[in-house]
Amino acid sequence: MSQIRGLIKDYDGFRLEIPLMELSDQGVTVLRGPSGSGKTSVLRILTGLEPCDGFEWWIQDQGREINLAELSVRDRRLGVVFQSYELFPHLSAQQNLSFAAEARGLDPASTANRLRRLIQRLSLEPILERRAEKLSGGEKQRVALARALIGQPRFLLLDEPFAALDQDLRAEARQLLQQVLHEEACPALLVTHDPADVDALATKVIDIENGRLRSSK
Repeated sequence: MSQIRGLIKDYDGFRLEIPLMELSDQGVTVLRGPSGSGKTSVLRILTGLEPCDGFEWWIQDQGREINLAELSVRDRRLGVVFQSYELFPHLSAQQNLSFAAEARGLDPASTANRLRRLIQRLSLEPILERRAEKLSGGEKQRVALARALIGQPRFLLLDEPFAALDQDLRAEARQLLQQVLHEEACPALLVTHDPADVDALATKVIDIENGRLRSSK
């Protein structure tokens, strides 16, 4: 288990107060809660998009324990898939992937091999030259997932990744995500309020309400 400690932050009229949260080192930990419960704030703090003084995130990395919260956002080596996917609309799918690799300072030679494998695994070949703004919801999600995985992240963070998809595509997308995470041996934290996400993907479930954890199983 990796441990998140001291995740406490005051917002205007809202307090996030999580003294301890444990995430599974394998599979998918689901952070489940209604809108406004604080789950997206947790994700933004973990990614470094929001500051939170004093919090710690301890993980095992190659046999040693490290505190990700002490590292820069880049050095935390996290993969993130946002609900809106956050692709550059004027760039092609290929350019979005290449830009992400360059921005993280990844070795071009090793990245090229890994990128080819992800492109093949996620069936991205037919859409590589298409601008992101022209992609369907499912295609954007697959590009965003490849972008998040390209740097071999220590942890994958997923913010309602199926919410923008049509109902018919969600089951297929969940199955693909489950397969890819297994192949990559990458643990994930999934933020959702959808029971179908929990049923299909959860290794561990943590409930959050009004900024506080209520239960885990």
